[in-house]
Amino acid sequence: MSNENLAKMIDHTLLKANATQEDIVKLSQDAKQYGFASVCVNPTWVKTAHEVLKDTTVKVCTVIGFPLGASSSRVKAYEAKVAIEDGATEVDMVINIGALKGKSYDVVEQDIKEVVESAKGKALVKVIIETCLLTDEEKVKVCEIAVKAGTDFVKTSTGFSTGGATVEDIALMRKTVGPNIGVKASGGVRSYEDAAKMIKAGASRIGTSNGVTIINGETAKESY
Repeated sequence: MSNENLAKMIDHTLLKANATQEDIVKLSQDAKQYGFASVCVNPTWVKTAHEVLKDTTVKVCTVIGFPLGASSSRVKAYEAKVAIEDGATEVDMVINIGALKGKSYDVVEQDIKEVVESAKGKALVKVIIETCLLTDEEKVKVCEIAVKAGTDFVKTSTGFSTGGATVEDIALMRKTVGPNIGVKASGGVRSYEDAAKMIKAGASRIGTSNGVTIINGETAKESY
């Protein structure tokens, strides 16, 4: 895969609490230079990223209910609505992990549906399932629920829990959702080789703060 094609699959990410406006501008400028699919930033920085990228093909992605997924569904839906008004065209929401673990599947589905409805016709929705906290059975179940609820993507991880994407999880998620739903690998992608393995396993998007390093053929020290 060429660097150009790989770049188009990368969500260039900066979600650290101490990120400054200057950092977000630099992130956005890098995304413009390298032709990344999007920048992924916290909601407070959506307007800043949108301003830098408004005349480019690079999307602005943000996170919803992040990183725990424990906000109420109404809050998640409203957070998505405001982010879209600020310029986001992709929203990555964290599921209600506790509800899934407790087998309250209707709660999980409704939680996703409310964000999907809030974003409908305005932004793609990616559902973060936090694979490191789930059994394989739970991974399959939540992917099925997410598809039923109308998501555009399923995504492995927040990068703020106990682990990130694995090739095995990507393969399982791709098998579960089929060919028409996106699969995003996030967390643990530090090199071109890591990204290539995820894509071969079925990933259609890579979430990483190491986009520039990866495209330059180097290995990053940071895991997200």
